[in-house]
Amino acid sequence: MTNKHDKLVFWGCFVALITTAFAFVGRLFLINVWAGEFGLDPAQAGRLAGIGIWPFAVSIIGFSLVIDRIGYKTAMFFAAAGHILWAVMGVAAFFVSKGGDTATAFRLVYWGSLVAALANGTVEAFINPVVATMFSKEKTKWLNILHAGWPGGLVLAGIITIFMGDVAWWIKVGIIAFPAVVYLLMLMRVSFPRHEREEAGVSYRAMLSEFGILGAVVVAVLLVLQLMDFFSNGSTIVLPGWQKGLFIAIGIGLVVWFGLYTKSLGRGLLFFLILIMMPLATTEIGTDGWITGIMEGVAEENNFHPGWVLVYTSIIMVILRFFAGPIVHKLSPLGLLAVSALLAVLGLYTLSFTTGMAIFAAATLYGIGKTFFWPTMLGVVAEQTPKGGAFTLNAISGIGMLAVGTLGFPYIGVLQTKAQQTAIVESAQVAEAVPGLVEDGEVTTLTEKSIYEVMKYETIDDAAVEGLVENLPEDKREAAAELVASTRANSNQKALGSMVIFPVIMLVCYIILIMYFKARGGYKPIDIHGQEEADKKHAAMEA
Repeated sequence: MTNKHDKLVFWGCFVALITTAFAFVGRLFLINVWAGEFGLDPAQAGRLAGIGIWPFAVSIIGFSLVIDRIGYKTAMFFAAAGHILWAVMGVAAFFVSKGGDTATAFRLVYWGSLVAALANGTVEAFINPVVATMFSKEKTKWLNILHAGWPGGLVLAGIITIFMGDVAWWIKVGIIAFPAVVYLLMLMRVSFPRHEREEAGVSYRAMLSEFGILGAVVVAVLLVLQLMDFFSNGSTIVLPGWQKGLFIAIGIGLVVWFGLYTKSLGRGLLFFLILIMMPLATTEIGTDGWITGIMEGVAEENNFHPGWVLVYTSIIMVILRFFAGPIVHKLSPLGLLAVSALLAVLGLYTLSFTTGMAIFAAATLYGIGKTFFWPTMLGVVAEQTPKGGAFTLNAISGIGMLAVGTLGFPYIGVLQTKAQQTAIVESAQVAEAVPGLVEDGEVTTLTEKSIYEVMKYETIDDAAVEGLVENLPEDKREAAAELVASTRANSNQKALGSMVIFPVIMLVCYIILIMYFKARGGYKPIDIHGQEEADKKHAAMEA
């Protein structure tokens, strides 16, 4: 950064990302509190969690289509207004609830969560292209430093959860207004740069052509799945055929429009990066969303708050992302991503079985591994598809968030319920304490469910388990119920071992990319101005 103005823009974007992370994760920490406050069943609680995720992704992609035309500052004002409005609605919901009107309070939290999610996505939509443009020669380095703001927000949310556990939840929601006002004041008078795509004269159609039909297909599939889940009320009802058909038609219409407008399949390299982004987002954001709940059982046994695992790994991320420059220079972006994937594999695997303070040694591996995933992927996209401008840079983030909401979170939940079943079957104590719960090496109280009526799985029926416990002599019921609950809670940790499949897939893909670029003379960022000249010469020769 060469002047005070650029520093102000960068750090304003940094604070905006801290605000976004705090809003995103802070809500997830409060879901169980709201479930108790408003009398929500698990499906309703899941729906409340979901309303804060998928609009995040939609607004990233949606704003990216128009942000070059409406301007980065307009997007910033929209984001700040959304964050402040969410704080107001959340605080109001608390006092309305205490006044006895829980129905209105729930609506305030629900629709306020939608506002917050849209604001979160809008922040991502403007900060990434702004920083990539300001530091066009060192995109990966500065995107990593910028994205230290995300774990910074996680640390803030985690510490508030741990040390302010008994504080009224309106304070935990309302506190977001402070960083929102800070970044608003920092950025309201600055001049945002024009994206390098615009400076190079690359047309809007050419920008979308980089993404192409292949990218549109991925967005359409994820969007259709999300719509089906949202309108099925968290899979508690079966959608009628006409409604499914409508959502599928929306997806097909999106792809057809994109194809007719761009007349391009898109960059093959970008499509490959899009596919990698889905397991990447699940490894990082999906695990972060679940890690506190997953570690509850083992954390209770070892006398520490489960939130410390998330806080600890987030602190590692904040520190390392500030030193990304020398590391990227030493390893190259793809080399760094490959090493990170390997460390994530080792970290998740060891986290699945370690106990005591050794958990934090395993968490160190996982924390280092996930540190560079998201911003370095954005750096690769920015360096290899500069003609895609703000759209390709932000669309891949949006796809990552959509993938987490539609596939990542549900699948991690499936892995946990499988781990619980295995733990109950393998526990002789449970079989003895609750006769009939296990027969022929299988849990008897299973019920079949599905995600989007496609991904079928079996989960433990809590009501059926309670029925078996109620059949026991009264003096044995409480101990049996506690044994089953603790066995299930402690088994969730083992689900992390199954999650190594995501970074394993990533590692293989990064090795393929390294070999691909090596065959082409090595990894080099594309100079958009040089690329434009080459494209013009090629077109002239063809003419």
